[in-house]
Amino acid sequence: MTAQTAMATATATAVRARTGGPESDGPKIIEHVMGWVLVAVVAMLVTRLGLL
Repeated sequence: MTAQTAMATATATAVRARTGGPESDGPKIIEHVMGWVLVAVVAMLVTRLGLL
């Protein structure tokens, strides 16, 4: 196997193995809003259970 073939195989594997982490395309505002909703829900749960 040549170095060029090995490089192409590694690149193809890396592209295929991507799972859509932080750099995935999509509406970032939805992710931001959902994060704040999660914070609010956790805060309500903590106060309802009397943990704070």
